[in-house]
Amino acid sequence: MSTNRIAVVAAIPPELREVLSRGNELVEVKRGEDARDGFDVAVTTSIAGADTALYDQFPDLRLLLCNGTGLENIDLAEARRRGIVVRHTPDEVTDDTADFAIGLIYAVSRRIAEADRFVRAGRWATERMTPSRRVFDRTLGIVGLGKIGQTIARRSAGIGMSVLYTGPREKPDLPYGYVPAIGDLAERCDVLVLSCPGGPDTHRIVGQSVLERLGPDGILINVSRGSVVDQEALIAALEKKAIGGAGLDVFDAEPSIDPRFAGFETVVLAPHYAAVTRETRYGIANTLAQAADDLRAGRPVRDAAVDSGKG
Repeated sequence: MSTNRIAVVAAIPPELREVLSRGNELVEVKRGEDARDGFDVAVTTSIAGADTALYDQFPDLRLLLCNGTGLENIDLAEARRRGIVVRHTPDEVTDDTADFAIGLIYAVSRRIAEADRFVRAGRWATERMTPSRRVFDRTLGIVGLGKIGQTIARRSAGIGMSVLYTGPREKPDLPYGYVPAIGDLAERCDVLVLSCPGGPDTHRIVGQSVLERLGPDGILINVSRGSVVDQEALIAALEKKAIGGAGLDVFDAEPSIDPRFAGFETVVLAPHYAAVTRETRYGIANTLAQAADDLRAGRPVRDAAVDSGKG
């Protein structure tokens, strides 16, 4: 029996499969199957997560690899209690996710996707699009000034935007204005970007009141999690033109989304695509493969449960 087996317990990207297959035997294991022994490493995703039932399937598990940044679907406390290291990939997605957020700001404000549809439909010969809104001198509000939020802030400032932010605590070492309440932030900004973690602390923090305070010229950008936004409130705001538009990369029930979103010209939609670049995919794959190698060689592996203070 190979000692370098890895249990695959979720659908993983082909790049990760390719890299992990070098020196490891990947074994597909369905959840709920009889307990499996002999696996010291398993791989999941941020969306699929891991819980007590999954840990029970693998009594020899020492390392859980997570393709992605989000940890809200992984029981970190239970992993820590059992001595299972959880290795996720928060650093690898930062730059590309921030780039995508900036891209969505331009796409919605400058109506780039709408303009593309306009030309392709042959409307340019007989119609004119109404003016868009500039980006460079507007105010950006960021919800969640972690690694991704800070990168968005730096790039936004670099293109001439003023930057404000909200989060659990002020970060006085950073050169951006802190606004404690998300509603106040929405009222003070032109573009509200969500880059906070998912989970119970941020569940539906953007609802009707926040959207109303964002206002009819305001734009919502979400590269966080669908759970952060009250989707029905967002659709109602778009229908009433209570906000100016939205750029959405995440949704409640991916990949199935509410079909009403497709009817809004002022909305740019993406398939949870912010960090899907060749560079990021291979960066994630190499990081996780190295973690498996390090564990088996007795070298320390970064543990998400320790990083987060849980367990």
